[in-house]
Amino acid sequence: MNRIIRHVLLAGALAVSAGAAFAQDAPGGEPRTGDARLDTWLGDINRYGERYPDAFVDELVRYHAAPRALVLELLRERSWPPGDVYYACALAIHIGRPCRAVVDEHERDRASGWAATALRLGLVGGSRSSALEAVKQGFVATYARWGRPPRPHSGRDGEVPADDAAPAGDHK
Repeated sequence: MNRIIRHVLLAGALAVSAGAAFAQDAPGGEPRTGDARLDTWLGDINRYGERYPDAFVDELVRYHAAPRALVLELLRERSWPPGDVYYACALAIHIGRPCRAVVDEHERDRASGWAATALRLGLVGGSRSSALEAVKQGFVATYARWGRPPRPHSGRDGEVPADDAAPAGDHK
């Protein structure tokens, strides 16, 4: 009996340590863009991308010129949250660089969040900040394609669709 308990405890400890290692490798949760509205929307995109992965990948390939292989690599092999993948490719479109270039820049110091990456990309202040506004406007078109109308979200700055809103069409 003691041997069984030790094995169960050992398995539990291994599971916890594996989870901690995963969390360190893939800082998800808060994108830390420096903009509460953007962080809210990216959090919602995380949930959407996990629930409808095929529709999410198609969105990035079709409307954000992201290579399918890169999107799948980021999601499956590098464990990037869907919101981070979306943000990297959306930023890339609006600054005229490939998605991979933005991904590489973000990976240089992922722990510092997207605000630091935007700064390194020169997106703070001046005409380059219009790229960040264009990304925000792009959310509206993306949500429209997914059939997810925005609604006010109490307690936060921004709007997100209802959690139970499914995408238009059969994206499952």
